Amino acid sequence: MKKIYQILIVLTVLALIPFYGKTQCKSFAKKVCKLELTPYIHDGNFNAAILTEGEDAELYKTFYSGQNYRIYICGSAALPDIEFQVLDVNRNVLYDNRRSNYSRIWDFKLESSQQLIISLRVRNNEEEADELISGCVAIMFGIKEEAD
Repeated sequence: MKKIYQILIVLTVLALIPFYGKTQCKSFAKKVCKLELTPYIHDGNFNAAILTEGEDAELYKTFYSGQNYRIYICGSAALPDIEFQVLDVNRNVLYDNRRSNYSRIWDFKLESSQQLIISLRVRNNEEEADELISGCVAIMFGIKEEAD
């Protein structure tokens, strides 16, 4: 009976680890990443996940015409550069940060409302390592009010 109890504890802890990592990642986005949106106003959503070198992710988001937007890609300091592209629904590249020395910020304004794809990839570390590096990556969105 004692052995079954120990196994249940281990399984419970293992099941909770992903939730703990996700919670810490969201907290990182709130405390660290949100500050970089200034003077843009955060849209209230925290899109964050733990990614490992070589992994990629995509996020679909609707943007409206006439609004000034900022996209900020925020990653843990230990991670290598993060590549990100903004694509339209036909996968035409509207922005690629590789052309801007891996800038993590892009400010833009659209002429028409549309859904865009934010595609990102954590580059592989150029140094040989025994283990791949993992860390939190957040995609933050801000809106800037136009002056009257």
